[in-house]
Amino acid sequence: MENIYEVNGIEICAETYGDPADPAVLLIHGATASMLWWDSRLCTEIAARGRFVIRYDQRDTGRSTAYPLREPGYAMSDLAADAVGLLDALGIDKAHVVAQSMSGGTALILGVDHPSRVASLTFVSTSTGDEGLPGPSPDMPHLGTPDFADQAAVEEYVVRAIEAEAAGHFEESAARALVVEDMARTRDYEAAMTNHFAMTFDGPRNGGFGDLTVPVLVMHGDADPLLPLPHGEAVRDAVPGARLVVLAGMGHGLSAPYWKAFVDEVAAR
Repeated sequence: MENIYEVNGIEICAETYGDPADPAVLLIHGATASMLWWDSRLCTEIAARGRFVIRYDQRDTGRSTAYPLREPGYAMSDLAADAVGLLDALGIDKAHVVAQSMSGGTALILGVDHPSRVASLTFVSTSTGDEGLPGPSPDMPHLGTPDFADQAAVEEYVVRAIEAEAAGHFEESAARALVVEDMARTRDYEAAMTNHFAMTFDGPRNGGFGDLTVPVLVMHGDADPLLPLPHGEAVRDAVPGARLVVLAGMGHGLSAPYWKAFVDEVAAR
């Protein structure tokens, strides 16, 4: 069941799975993605392995607070503070944090600046952002920008973006159902698709990847067309003691064929 929590003066919508007495797993999805992008069946599978699972809408996604278009007025460190505030609201001392894509930056801030709240970090399809890392695959299509006044065009745009990142693991009906539900429950879908890229991308106050002291796992597909595998290898190399799990054939998103491997790793944290 979804609930709205007052966190840092804003509203955060979150949903939990499992027994609150079990170790907590906090799932943070990437840019523009609401909590729906962590499939409810995946959350249920993690909870069945003895974990209390939390998925939530970050600012400007889903039912959480939306900001004026192209004027988000927040930084990545604020998104990290929201994660801490949500744990406070749920009465959780620390959680195993799992972050996808852009939210690897949020997880880094949590691990460096709020280590007492983090039991472990798992970086999925993310990057250090270092210069010299390869850009997206030249085979990635250039989709442009949709007409946000045309809901059908926006729906088609997001479905095709999912397909482009899927590296062959694409289910049209599932992708379209996700997008339709996401659009219906989001306060301002144009802001959701835009504002994360307009926020201030700050970093930890107290160091960087090399200063992480919590256990770190990196999971990355070797067919990721958006952030090719060297990005995941760079995260591993930047964190002392980090372990990299390469998911053969996986694209940028955590598609269903890889859920078991993902759940096995998260449940072992």
